[in-house]
Amino acid sequence: MPAIGTLHQLLCAAIGERRLVEFSSKRCQRVGEPHDYGVKDGVRKLLYYQIAGQSNSAPPTGWRWADTDEISGARILEGRFAGPRPAPSGRHVKWDKLFASVYQKG
Repeated sequence: MPAIGTLHQLLCAAIGERRLVEFSSKRCQRVGEPHDYGVKDGVRKLLYYQIAGQSNSAPPTGWRWADTDEISGARILEGRFAGPRPAPSGRHVKWDKLFASVYQKG
């Protein structure tokens, strides 16, 4: 399991600055726009929009979940993203606790 403090700070910073992140999860290297990070159903999770890299399913782009205990080698990239993307269903996730979100101001 990655050090929560370090990964927690990295994800919060990336979301706050709307910066792309790169990490490995489920044996795939991924690049994405981190949108929400928090606790859902008792598990720390990242909701992100994958824009590049590998995926265990096709296509390798789109909305994805990552349990933080499956993330390794996370780093913030220089690239930025514009902000929130519309949710395809129009619905948003109900979080137990939300640490950071591109939908929050400040």
